[in-house]
Amino acid sequence: MTEGNFVDYVKVGLTSGKGGKGSVHLHREKFITKGGPDGGDGGRGGHIIVRGNENLWTLINFKYTKHFKAGHGAHGSKSRSTGADGEDVYLDVPLGTVVKDFETKDVLFEITEHGEEKILLQGGMGGRGNWHFRTSTNQTPRYAQPGMDGLEGEFLLELKVLADVGLVGFPNAGKSTLLSVITSAKPKIADYEFTTLKPNLGIVEYRDFKSFVMADIPGIIEGAAEGKGLGHYFLRHIERNANLLFLIPADSKDISKEYEILLDELRRYNPELLDKERLICISKSDMLDEELMDEMREELNKDLNGTPFMFISSVAQMGIVELKDKLWAMLNS
Repeated sequence: MTEGNFVDYVKVGLTSGKGGKGSVHLHREKFITKGGPDGGDGGRGGHIIVRGNENLWTLINFKYTKHFKAGHGAHGSKSRSTGADGEDVYLDVPLGTVVKDFETKDVLFEITEHGEEKILLQGGMGGRGNWHFRTSTNQTPRYAQPGMDGLEGEFLLELKVLADVGLVGFPNAGKSTLLSVITSAKPKIADYEFTTLKPNLGIVEYRDFKSFVMADIPGIIEGAAEGKGLGHYFLRHIERNANLLFLIPADSKDISKEYEILLDELRRYNPELLDKERLICISKSDMLDEELMDEMREELNKDLNGTPFMFISSVAQMGIVELKDKLWAMLNS
Protein backbone atom coordinates (compact mmCIF):
# COMPACT_ATOMS: atom_id res chain seq x y z
CA MET A 1 0.00 0.00 0.00
CA THR A 2 1.56 3.29 -1.02
CA GLU A 3 1.43 6.36 1.20
CA GLY A 4 -0.68 8.32 -1.27
CA ASN A 5 -3.36 5.64 -1.17
CA PHE A 6 -3.59 5.50 2.61
CA VAL A 7 -6.55 7.66 3.62
CA ASP A 8 -7.59 7.42 7.28
CA TYR A 9 -9.73 10.53 7.88
CA VAL A 10 -12.56 11.77 5.67
CA LYS A 11 -15.66 13.95 5.93
CA VAL A 12 -18.78 12.79 4.08
CA GLY A 13 -22.19 14.35 3.40
CA LEU A 14 -25.08 11.87 3.53
CA THR A 15 -28.80 12.02 2.73
CA SER A 16 -31.26 9.20 3.31
CA GLY A 17 -34.25 8.67 1.02
CA LYS A 18 -37.68 10.28 1.35
CA GLY A 19 -40.70 8.05 1.98
CA GLY A 20 -43.27 7.61 -0.80
CA LYS A 21 -46.76 9.16 -0.62
CA GLY A 22 -49.76 7.12 0.39
CA SER A 23 -52.33 6.60 -2.37
CA VAL A 24 -55.80 8.17 -2.49
CA HIS A 25 -57.79 5.65 -4.52
CA LEU A 26 -61.36 4.33 -4.53
CA HIS A 27 -61.96 0.81 -5.71
CA ARG A 28 -63.53 0.62 -9.16
CA GLU A 29 -64.75 -2.64 -10.61
CA LYS A 30 -67.60 -3.77 -12.81
CA PHE A 31 -70.75 -4.50 -10.82
CA ILE A 32 -69.17 -3.04 -7.66
CA THR A 33 -70.43 0.51 -7.49
CA LYS A 34 -69.05 1.50 -4.13
CA GLY A 35 -65.86 -0.44 -3.58
CA GLY A 36 -64.53 1.92 -0.95
CA PRO A 37 -60.98 3.16 -0.38
CA ASP A 38 -58.08 0.90 -1.39
CA GLY A 39 -55.10 3.27 -1.59
CA GLY A 40 -51.80 1.59 -0.63
CA ASP A 41 -48.93 2.85 1.51
CA GLY A 42 -45.83 4.56 0.20
CA GLY A 43 -42.49 2.73 0.41
CA ARG A 44 -39.88 3.80 2.95
CA GLY A 45 -36.90 5.84 1.85
CA GLY A 46 -33.50 4.19 1.50
CA HIS A 47 -31.19 3.93 4.53
CA ILE A 48 -27.53 4.94 4.66
CA ILE A 49 -25.76 1.88 6.08
CA VAL A 50 -22.11 1.55 7.15
CA ARG A 51 -20.72 -1.97 6.59
CA GLY A 52 -17.41 -3.52 7.69
CA ASN A 53 -15.20 -5.08 5.02
CA GLU A 54 -12.05 -6.95 6.07
CA ASN A 55 -10.64 -6.66 2.53
CA LEU A 56 -10.26 -2.88 2.83
CA TRP A 57 -7.29 -1.21 4.54
CA THR A 58 -8.02 2.45 3.87
CA LEU A 59 -10.82 4.98 3.33
CA ILE A 60 -9.57 5.92 -0.14
CA ASN A 61 -13.04 5.09 -1.62
CA PHE A 62 -14.28 8.29 0.02
CA LYS A 63 -11.42 10.52 -1.10
CA TYR A 64 -13.10 11.65 -4.31
CA THR A 65 -16.76 10.72 -3.71
CA LYS A 66 -17.87 12.49 -0.55
CA HIS A 67 -21.64 12.84 -1.03
CA PHE A 68 -24.08 9.93 -0.99
CA LYS A 69 -27.87 9.92 -1.42
CA ALA A 70 -30.17 6.95 -0.85
CA GLY A 71 -33.16 6.29 -3.13
CA HIS A 72 -36.66 7.63 -2.48
CA GLY A 73 -39.56 5.31 -1.69
CA ALA A 74 -42.15 4.76 -4.44
CA HIS A 75 -45.72 6.01 -3.98
CA GLY A 76 -48.52 3.67 -2.99
CA SER A 77 -51.09 2.66 -5.60
CA LYS A 78 -54.52 1.06 -5.99
CA SER A 79 -55.57 -2.31 -4.64
CA ARG A 80 -53.68 -1.52 -1.41
CA SER A 81 -50.37 -1.93 -3.23
CA THR A 82 -47.41 -0.71 -1.20
CA GLY A 83 -44.76 1.30 -3.03
CA ALA A 84 -41.26 -0.14 -3.34
CA ASP A 85 -38.69 0.83 -0.70
CA GLY A 86 -35.97 3.25 -1.73
CA GLU A 87 -32.57 1.79 -2.55
CA ASP A 88 -30.25 1.59 0.47
CA VAL A 89 -26.72 2.95 0.16
CA TYR A 90 -23.95 0.85 1.72
CA LEU A 91 -20.68 2.51 2.76
CA ASP A 92 -18.04 -0.23 2.92
CA VAL A 93 -15.31 0.68 5.40
CA PRO A 94 -12.23 -1.10 6.77
CA LEU A 95 -12.38 -2.69 10.21
CA GLY A 96 -11.43 -0.20 12.91
CA THR A 97 -13.42 2.69 11.41
CA VAL A 98 -14.98 5.11 13.92
CA VAL A 99 -17.99 7.18 12.79
CA LYS A 100 -18.42 10.62 14.37
CA ASP A 101 -20.89 13.46 14.04
CA PHE A 102 -19.08 16.29 12.25
CA GLU A 103 -20.65 19.09 14.29
CA THR A 104 -20.39 17.67 17.82
CA LYS A 105 -17.47 15.25 17.23
CA ASP A 106 -19.44 12.67 19.26
CA VAL A 107 -18.60 9.03 18.49
CA LEU A 108 -21.71 7.35 17.09
CA PHE A 109 -20.34 3.83 16.66
CA GLU A 110 -17.37 1.86 15.40
CA ILE A 111 -17.05 -1.03 12.98
CA THR A 112 -14.83 -3.89 14.15
CA GLU A 113 -16.18 -7.04 12.45
CA HIS A 114 -16.46 -8.18 8.85
CA GLY A 115 -20.03 -7.83 7.58
CA GLU A 116 -21.13 -5.76 10.58
CA GLU A 117 -23.83 -3.28 9.54
CA LYS A 118 -25.00 -0.10 11.29
CA ILE A 119 -27.75 2.19 10.01
CA LEU A 120 -26.29 5.70 10.11
CA LEU A 121 -29.30 7.55 8.64
CA GLN A 122 -32.74 5.99 8.44
CA GLY A 123 -34.91 6.57 5.39
CA GLY A 124 -38.18 8.46 5.79
CA MET A 125 -41.30 6.40 6.52
CA GLY A 126 -43.78 5.96 3.68
CA GLY A 127 -47.17 7.66 4.05
CA ARG A 128 -50.27 5.60 4.77
CA GLY A 129 -52.88 5.23 2.02
CA ASN A 130 -56.52 6.23 2.39
CA TRP A 131 -57.50 2.61 3.13
CA HIS A 132 -56.21 3.18 6.70
CA PHE A 133 -58.51 6.15 7.30
CA ARG A 134 -61.88 4.54 6.55
CA THR A 135 -64.41 4.66 9.38
CA SER A 136 -68.11 4.01 9.77
CA THR A 137 -68.80 7.73 9.42
CA ASN A 138 -66.18 8.44 6.76
CA GLN A 139 -66.39 5.57 4.34
CA THR A 140 -64.66 7.27 1.41
CA PRO A 141 -61.72 9.26 2.78
CA ARG A 142 -60.11 11.26 -0.02
CA TYR A 143 -56.83 11.94 1.70
CA ALA A 144 -53.64 10.06 2.57
CA GLN A 145 -50.35 10.76 4.32
CA PRO A 146 -47.36 12.22 2.51
CA GLY A 147 -44.06 10.39 2.95
CA MET A 148 -41.63 11.61 5.61
CA ASP A 149 -38.50 13.41 4.50
CA GLY A 150 -35.16 11.66 4.70
CA LEU A 151 -32.39 12.75 7.06
CA GLU A 152 -29.17 14.46 6.11
CA GLY A 153 -25.95 15.28 7.89
CA GLU A 154 -22.17 15.46 7.75
CA PHE A 155 -20.05 12.81 9.38
CA LEU A 156 -16.40 11.98 9.98
CA LEU A 157 -15.01 8.56 9.16
CA GLU A 158 -11.83 7.97 11.11
CA LEU A 159 -9.74 4.84 10.67
CA LYS A 160 -7.71 3.49 13.58
CA VAL A 161 -5.47 0.76 12.21
CA LEU A 162 -6.25 -2.70 13.59
CA ALA A 163 -3.07 -4.76 13.93
CA ASP A 164 -1.68 -7.46 16.18
CA VAL A 165 1.64 -5.67 16.68
CA GLY A 166 2.31 -1.94 16.44
CA LEU A 167 5.84 -0.58 15.90
CA VAL A 168 6.53 2.44 18.12
CA GLY A 169 9.68 4.57 18.02
CA PHE A 170 11.30 7.87 17.17
CA PRO A 171 11.89 8.81 13.52
CA ASN A 172 14.71 6.88 11.86
CA ALA A 173 14.65 4.07 14.44
CA GLY A 174 14.46 1.45 11.68
CA LYS A 175 10.74 0.60 11.86
CA SER A 176 10.16 0.62 8.10
CA THR A 177 13.30 -1.47 7.52
CA LEU A 178 12.12 -4.06 10.04
CA LEU A 179 8.65 -4.17 8.44
CA SER A 180 10.19 -4.69 4.99
CA VAL A 181 12.33 -7.56 6.29
CA ILE A 182 9.76 -9.34 8.45
CA THR A 183 6.81 -8.95 6.02
CA SER A 184 6.22 -8.54 2.28
CA ALA A 185 5.39 -4.84 2.71
CA LYS A 186 7.46 -2.35 0.72
CA PRO A 187 7.47 0.87 2.77
CA LYS A 188 9.53 3.87 1.68
CA ILE A 189 12.98 3.73 3.32
CA ALA A 190 15.48 6.59 3.27
CA ASP A 191 18.30 8.02 5.36
CA TYR A 192 16.38 10.93 6.85
CA GLU A 193 13.76 11.44 9.53
CA PHE A 194 10.00 11.26 8.88
CA THR A 195 10.41 9.15 5.75
CA THR A 196 7.17 7.39 6.69
CA LEU A 197 4.21 9.75 6.57
CA LYS A 198 1.41 7.19 6.81
CA PRO A 199 1.03 3.90 8.72
CA ASN A 200 2.13 0.83 6.77
CA LEU A 201 0.74 -2.66 7.30
CA GLY A 202 2.34 -6.01 6.62
CA ILE A 203 1.51 -9.65 7.28
CA VAL A 204 4.19 -11.59 9.17
CA GLU A 205 4.34 -15.22 8.09
CA TYR A 206 5.01 -17.60 10.98
CA ARG A 207 5.50 -21.33 11.29
CA ASP A 208 2.86 -23.85 10.16
CA PHE A 209 1.14 -21.32 7.88
CA LYS A 210 0.25 -19.04 10.80
CA SER A 211 0.47 -15.26 10.44
CA PHE A 212 -0.17 -11.96 12.21
CA VAL A 213 -0.45 -8.32 11.18
CA MET A 214 2.23 -5.74 11.98
CA ALA A 215 1.76 -1.97 11.64
CA ASP A 216 4.57 0.56 11.20
CA ILE A 217 3.33 3.71 12.97
CA PRO A 218 5.18 6.86 11.75
CA GLY A 219 7.78 8.29 14.11
CA ILE A 220 6.65 9.94 17.34
CA ILE A 221 8.48 12.98 18.69
CA GLU A 222 8.53 14.37 22.21
CA GLY A 223 5.40 16.48 22.72
CA ALA A 224 3.32 14.52 20.20
CA ALA A 225 0.49 14.13 22.74
CA GLU A 226 0.18 17.95 22.79
CA GLY A 227 0.02 18.11 19.01
CA LYS A 228 3.70 18.64 18.14
CA GLY A 229 4.69 17.26 14.77
CA LEU A 230 1.63 15.43 13.52
CA GLY A 231 0.54 14.74 17.13
CA HIS A 232 -2.65 12.73 17.53
CA TYR A 233 -2.64 11.88 13.84
CA PHE A 234 -0.32 8.93 14.52
CA LEU A 235 -0.94 8.23 18.20
CA ARG A 236 -4.57 7.26 17.58
CA HIS A 237 -3.46 4.35 15.38
CA ILE A 238 -1.59 2.80 18.32
CA GLU A 239 -4.86 2.48 20.26
CA ARG A 240 -5.99 -0.47 18.13
CA ASN A 241 -2.74 -2.49 18.19
CA ALA A 242 -2.94 -5.55 20.44
CA ASN A 243 0.76 -5.47 21.41
CA LEU A 244 3.43 -2.78 21.16
CA LEU A 245 6.97 -3.30 19.88
CA PHE A 246 9.24 -0.39 20.86
CA LEU A 247 12.16 0.09 18.49
CA ILE A 248 15.20 2.00 19.77
CA PRO A 249 18.47 2.13 17.78
CA ALA A 250 21.65 0.76 19.38
CA ASP A 251 23.48 4.05 18.72
CA SER A 252 20.99 6.01 20.84
CA LYS A 253 22.57 8.24 23.49
CA ASP A 254 20.34 6.80 26.23
CA ILE A 255 18.13 3.82 25.41
CA SER A 256 16.25 3.87 28.74
CA LYS A 257 15.52 7.59 28.45
CA GLU A 258 14.21 7.22 24.88
CA TYR A 259 11.93 4.41 26.04
CA GLU A 260 10.61 6.55 28.92
CA ILE A 261 9.90 9.49 26.57
CA LEU A 262 7.95 7.21 24.21
CA LEU A 263 6.08 5.69 27.13
CA ASP A 264 5.26 9.12 28.51
CA GLU A 265 3.77 10.26 25.18
CA LEU A 266 1.51 7.22 25.15
CA ARG A 267 0.55 7.81 28.79
CA ARG A 268 -0.41 11.44 28.15
CA TYR A 269 -2.40 10.58 25.06
CA ASN A 270 -4.28 7.62 26.55
CA PRO A 271 -3.19 5.90 29.82
CA GLU A 272 -4.92 2.70 28.71
CA LEU A 273 -2.18 2.20 26.12
CA LEU A 274 0.17 1.25 28.95
CA ASP A 275 -1.97 -1.82 29.68
CA LYS A 276 -0.86 -3.38 26.40
CA GLU A 277 1.93 -5.94 26.44
CA ARG A 278 5.28 -4.44 25.41
CA LEU A 279 8.57 -5.64 23.98
CA ILE A 280 11.66 -3.47 23.39
CA CYS A 281 13.94 -4.16 20.43
CA ILE A 282 17.38 -2.59 20.24
CA SER A 283 17.69 -2.15 16.46
CA LYS A 284 20.85 -1.77 14.36
CA SER A 285 22.65 -4.10 16.79
CA ASP A 286 24.99 -5.40 14.08
CA MET A 287 27.25 -2.46 15.01
CA LEU A 288 27.77 -3.92 18.54
CA ASP A 289 30.24 -6.61 19.55
CA GLU A 290 29.41 -9.28 22.13
CA GLU A 291 31.25 -7.53 24.97
CA LEU A 292 29.41 -4.23 24.46
CA MET A 293 26.12 -6.10 24.12
CA ASP A 294 26.68 -7.83 27.47
CA GLU A 295 27.42 -4.49 29.15
CA MET A 296 24.27 -2.93 27.68
CA ARG A 297 22.23 -5.97 28.67
CA GLU A 298 23.36 -5.63 32.28
CA GLU A 299 22.49 -1.91 32.33
CA LEU A 300 19.11 -2.36 30.69
CA ASN A 301 18.12 -5.14 33.11
CA LYS A 302 18.44 -2.55 35.89
CA ASP A 303 16.83 0.39 34.08
CA LEU A 304 13.84 -1.17 32.29
CA ASN A 305 12.07 -2.57 35.38
CA GLY A 306 11.53 -6.02 33.96
CA THR A 307 10.25 -4.97 30.52
CA PRO A 308 11.51 -7.66 28.10
CA PHE A 309 14.06 -6.55 25.48
CA MET A 310 16.22 -8.08 22.78
CA PHE A 311 18.89 -7.09 20.26
CA ILE A 312 18.10 -7.27 16.55
CA SER A 313 19.41 -6.08 13.20
CA SER A 314 17.03 -5.96 10.25
CA VAL A 315 19.80 -5.54 7.68
CA ALA A 316 21.92 -8.41 9.05
CA GLN A 317 18.82 -10.56 9.77
CA MET A 318 20.05 -10.85 13.36
CA GLY A 319 17.45 -12.01 15.90
CA ILE A 320 14.56 -11.87 13.42
CA VAL A 321 13.46 -15.50 13.94
CA GLU A 322 13.65 -15.09 17.72
CA LEU A 323 11.63 -11.86 17.41
CA LYS A 324 8.86 -13.67 15.54
CA ASP A 325 8.80 -16.35 18.26
CA LYS A 326 8.52 -13.77 21.03
CA LEU A 327 5.78 -11.82 19.25
CA TRP A 328 3.78 -14.98 18.60
CA ALA A 329 4.12 -15.97 22.27
CA MET A 330 2.93 -12.48 23.32
CA LEU A 331 -0.08 -12.68 21.02
CA ASN A 332 -1.10 -16.06 22.40
CA SER A 333 -0.30 -15.52 26.07
